[in-house]
Amino acid sequence: MPHMSRRGFVATTFAAALGGATLTACGSSDDEGAESGPVSLVFWSWTPGMDQAVDLWNKGPGKKQQITVTFKKQGAGDTLVTKILTAHKAKKAPDLVQVEYQALPTLVSNDALADISGEVNNVKGKFADAVWQQVTLGSNAVYALPQDIGPMMFYYRQDLFKEYGLDVPQTWEQFAETARKLRKQHPDTYLTTFSANDAGLFAGLAQQVDAKWWTTSGGKWNVEIDDTATRKVAEFWGGLVKEGAIDNQPMYTPAWNKALNTGGQIAWVSAVWAPGTLTTAAPDTKGKWAMAPLPQWSDGENVTGSWGGSSTAVTTDSQHKRAAATFATWLNTDPEAVAALVKEGGIYPAATTVQTGDTFSAPPVFFPNQPDFYLQAAEIAKTTVPSAWGPNVNVAYASFNDAFGAAAKNKSDFGAALEAMQDDTVADLKKQGFEVAR
Repeated sequence: MPHMSRRGFVATTFAAALGGATLTACGSSDDEGAESGPVSLVFWSWTPGMDQAVDLWNKGPGKKQQITVTFKKQGAGDTLVTKILTAHKAKKAPDLVQVEYQALPTLVSNDALADISGEVNNVKGKFADAVWQQVTLGSNAVYALPQDIGPMMFYYRQDLFKEYGLDVPQTWEQFAETARKLRKQHPDTYLTTFSANDAGLFAGLAQQVDAKWWTTSGGKWNVEIDDTATRKVAEFWGGLVKEGAIDNQPMYTPAWNKALNTGGQIAWVSAVWAPGTLTTAAPDTKGKWAMAPLPQWSDGENVTGSWGGSSTAVTTDSQHKRAAATFATWLNTDPEAVAALVKEGGIYPAATTVQTGDTFSAPPVFFPNQPDFYLQAAEIAKTTVPSAWGPNVNVAYASFNDAFGAAAKNKSDFGAALEAMQDDTVADLKKQGFEVAR
């Protein structure tokens, strides 16, 4: 049998798992049957309020079950993924880690996350199918418990839409018409901007059209970032930027904040967590914004994409996987635990069973004019289309920032930028030793 690198072996096995087979992670929790006595777990997370949730556990259920959790605050994003992989290489990863959904394939392909299906399948019904799919990666294994989600929505200045005689767009065609109408009537005002400094937004917009950027077949990866669905999205936004119907400035900058705060930009395609961002970006506009479902590509459709969200995973290095899975289940389904994360971290929980109730009886503080905000959010969340991530999302996102950043700035071809993103992603997968069909 020819020599195959560890990387190549894991890549092939992972791809097979996504094709429908079961991938059994190393150190299955079945080895805990004889465990007894107190258990101590370490949990890496970045969410504000997580320390309070962990305290609730340690004083309540954890104390009864003799399972103590130590919370260690971390940075988010690629930095944390790198830190987890480094720790795993030394077999010193913590018991539990918070992981963004798009990072799960990277960690699974490096054999860093355990299959906890035996411990958590009983709570599958507490989550929407599309959300649960994100932590199973298309296999029978379960690599994490969904923690929070980011269904996408349309935010707009309710007062200015009324003043300017604008209707809330129901379709993307109406969205484009509204952008043009506004620019014609008020040349100094934009409906919104196309921002190329956060690929999660573009990924969610493509997801709404059912784009599947990473899939597998025959043990090989298929990369279809430059597919018909995504090209439709890219050309739509690129066209609006080129004609000047919308702005081309990046989000999260002082200039962007000012535009939101002064009415220079009167709408934002975002996600359920947007109120928290608007609170700091546009403090003078409290009570002036409203939320509506994302515009649709066709009349009668009712689907949305996802921007953001994370999960709680158990690592293969943990010596107490069953106990860790018990804590992860409580953290993401217990109303009191979720309430702590909502209050301090502003998250929107993944479990449908806790998306309503006392925690969400009042709207976000920044949206006092929309009392049914969270009732609408819960209905929109149900329409989220499943995502499809791969083991090098970080590379695809970096390529987006570069290629689309230049295209937006120069008002040049978004199609060419999409092609570059496709090529960069495929080249990186091959470089890492993954088998790639396309």
